[in-house]
Amino acid sequence: MSNFKEDLMKVKAFAFDIDGVLSLDTIPMHPSGEPMRTANIKDGFAIQKAVKLGYPVAIITGGNTQSVFKRYQMLGVPDIYMGSSQKMVDFDHWIAKYDLNPDNVLYMGDDLPDFPVMKRVGIPTCPADAVEEIKSLCKYISHKKGGEGCGRDVIEQVLRAHGKWGADYLW
Repeated sequence: MSNFKEDLMKVKAFAFDIDGVLSLDTIPMHPSGEPMRTANIKDGFAIQKAVKLGYPVAIITGGNTQSVFKRYQMLGVPDIYMGSSQKMVDFDHWIAKYDLNPDNVLYMGDDLPDFPVMKRVGIPTCPADAVEEIKSLCKYISHKKGGEGCGRDVIEQVLRAHGKWGADYLW
């Protein structure tokens, strides 16, 4: 069995859940009833950088708000699956679109809806505050909680391993 540092070299694509991963686990509700999410700026920077470097990046979330869609669209993420009640279906669509081997995908999730996808990918990861069932599947548990930079943590590690993080590779 390989270790996480070795697995970093295998990563060719990234996929992320939103709630509890790229946004805080608790979210305020707008008076209209729509959940209002936060977004970590450093996560956004890393996602944008990965996209610009040519890595396929997907958002696969059960949430379905225009603000989330717009945020990741503005970062250049072309594959945003909103209202995903069966994340495996959307994941399979995405990997087929890019002819990706699941073994080369890093997925970050935090709760039970992420479980099937995380069992399928080669590099399952999670934030520090993920549920225990998810932690038990992971090759890496970030020291950062959801919404507090865990996405940046894993992307930066991959790009550093690939020699693409430094200032020479910014844009």
